[in-house]
Amino acid sequence: MSKAKFPANFLWGGAIAANQVEGAWNTGDKGLSVADVISYKPNVSNKDYAKHAAISLEAIKEAMAETGTKNYPKRRGIDFYHHYEEDLNLFAEMGFKTLRLSIAWTRLFPTGEELEPNEKGIKFYTNVFKKMQELGIEPIVTLSHYEMPLNLSLKYNGWVSRRVIADFVRFSNACFEYFGDYVKYWLSFNEIDSVTRHPFTSAGIIPECCAPGKEIQENYQALHHQFVASALATKNLHEKYPKSQMGCMLTKLTTYPLTCNPQDVELALKKNLHNYFFSDVQVKGAYPELMKQYFKNNNIELQIEDSDYDILRENTVDFLTFSYYMSTTASNDENAERTPGNTVLGVKNPYLPSTDWGWQIDPEGLKISLLELYDRYQVPLMVVENGMGALDKFENGKVHDDYRIKYFKEHLKQMNAAIKEGVNLIGYTSWGPIDLVSAGTSQMTKRYGFIYVDADDEGNGTYARYKKDSFYWYQKVIATNGEALFEEE
Repeated sequence: MSKAKFPANFLWGGAIAANQVEGAWNTGDKGLSVADVISYKPNVSNKDYAKHAAISLEAIKEAMAETGTKNYPKRRGIDFYHHYEEDLNLFAEMGFKTLRLSIAWTRLFPTGEELEPNEKGIKFYTNVFKKMQELGIEPIVTLSHYEMPLNLSLKYNGWVSRRVIADFVRFSNACFEYFGDYVKYWLSFNEIDSVTRHPFTSAGIIPECCAPGKEIQENYQALHHQFVASALATKNLHEKYPKSQMGCMLTKLTTYPLTCNPQDVELALKKNLHNYFFSDVQVKGAYPELMKQYFKNNNIELQIEDSDYDILRENTVDFLTFSYYMSTTASNDENAERTPGNTVLGVKNPYLPSTDWGWQIDPEGLKISLLELYDRYQVPLMVVENGMGALDKFENGKVHDDYRIKYFKEHLKQMNAAIKEGVNLIGYTSWGPIDLVSAGTSQMTKRYGFIYVDADDEGNGTYARYKKDSFYWYQKVIATNGEALFEEE
């Protein structure tokens, strides 16, 4: 294979989320978010994500009464709130062209219902964006990344209520007003499809607050409200900052049939079509016909106002972003071995190795995903999450993580192959460039970063930052615009 040919202006970087890095959960007049009441569950199996994502009113009330952070790791994160200058300097040292980050809704609107934003929150993010501008790092900002105000969850069952649309639009408008001069690329919702898998963290939905027997319907109702809110935010952004762009974000759950048995093939096809549904609405501006029939077949009746169809059609996104960690397989065999992945449990693929957490490693699947998405949508693409959680060994200030380098090298080479086949890929942000609190398990020991953070699952440690071997490797990849990927060939 010839040397890499990434676009000259390719956006190399990394991705973080406020609820997993910032900490300072009760600083600067910040309000409680759904992330602040998610507890660490050390004894839950990697294969049982449902238990990691489970929530109840009793658990929420218990968390609200607790003032510490030991059992609630996302309250402390990695203290990016106080370390952001140091961390951004490290990212700049790696050569980052971009950093994907999110704005914690409750730093700006502590309950979600305030009419004016919190000045302390505005000041914090303004300082972050000024520092990024100084370092030449382009922000990609996610408006909602699993951190909606807990108040909106408790009062309205989150996005199940249509009234939350107005609260989100007010929040997004404040972000555009105060940060629009710094930010060109925006994303409305992180992994918007996740409402159907972990409704509380994604949409503030408390299962016992749903109408009995209507939990699935209310998940899709909440999703519809997020679709409308995203379209309205896109409309407002285009009107106020016409040079800025809005993107959507999908969990890319590429699924293969385990065998060529037609039943396996059909099952895989339906899983992939369902995965596309979420980006279809935001990129194409309409609900797919097969999804409408799915609702009818399953007695799911959504409350959709006539004007919603126009809003969705007229305010489609400018580009599509997605997370890709692994592929999965589908089988009609109920006894087929299962293995965990990114908030899903799939059939194990016998041809693929796995990470320490059982997620299967499939670089070719990233190329397949890029080809499928670009052929379907014909809009610019970004890979905004990709990485592996691993048990790093930290000795004498060093982490020798050849396994991480191998993972990224193989995935980036597949990206390059997709570009050569015509895919318009404009950026890549690894997850996460610095160790952070895991979204699913709330662990620190599930480490993703090129930078080691001295903290354990219970919050003990100095929180000092150390460069892993992969730091220097990624630095060279960026400096050569990908050519270093092929130096040994």
